[in-house]
Amino acid sequence: VDAVFPLLHGPMGEDGTLQGLLEFCGVPYVGCGVAASAVAMDKGLAKDVFRSNSIPTLPWIMVQRGRWQGRRGKARGRRERILGDIESSFSYPLFVKPANLGSSVGISKAANREELAAGLDLAARYDERLLVEPGIDAREIEIAILGNSDPQASVAGEIRPHRDFYDYKAKYFDDATELMVPAALDDSLTRELQALAVQSFEALACSGLARVDFLLERGTNKAYISEVNTMPGFTESSMYPRLWGASGIAYSRLIDRLLELALELRGGGVV
Repeated sequence: VDAVFPLLHGPMGEDGTLQGLLEFCGVPYVGCGVAASAVAMDKGLAKDVFRSNSIPTLPWIMVQRGRWQGRRGKARGRRERILGDIESSFSYPLFVKPANLGSSVGISKAANREELAAGLDLAARYDERLLVEPGIDAREIEIAILGNSDPQASVAGEIRPHRDFYDYKAKYFDDATELMVPAALDDSLTRELQALAVQSFEALACSGLARVDFLLERGTNKAYISEVNTMPGFTESSMYPRLWGASGIAYSRLIDRLLELALELRGGGVV
């Protein structure tokens, strides 16, 4: 093949493993390389990169599954200490997430200690690292990035779920979820988010494409990077192509451009 378009999500798809195989085989591929894919997939490592680059992101606590579950005889006391440490750092509500997963699988919202413990148990089914962060009253804004050495940002879009938060069911089964493209934002705020999106893309050493997701706090308009998705959904109704469609790049041309970028970066410059 001339190039691979790895339209796979989650572990073994967008976490650098497939990208490493393609690198080993010398096959050009669309999107981020091994390191960027792996770091962006791990929400905790990505937050470390954001913080070191002065990119705003919500505070977080990382819990190791082994410490949370522990050995049966000592698990109860250890779990109580972990819950106490989290509660002394953050106020409810809290969100609990597997560090390395996508599509909101394993994510829960906790309003009290019992729900927090249940959320950690749920996240531990999917990953060894469990991320806890405070919940805020925020709009969910997304911006698409396209490019290699000179990445460009699309218009902003907004997701309005008709559930408590944008969970797996809201993403894939709830027809009431609204995708607003472009989002109702003033020009100054849009430019601020676009600049942050490009900064995040470059801080993670991304290439080709990514979708940058923000939490925009209501009342203050303070923006926090939620995550950088290195292989976003790519149906014609998915947010990434819709954002570029609203920015003047049609779906078929977008695919052409991504393949050109892959060959430019990994095919010896032949496009």
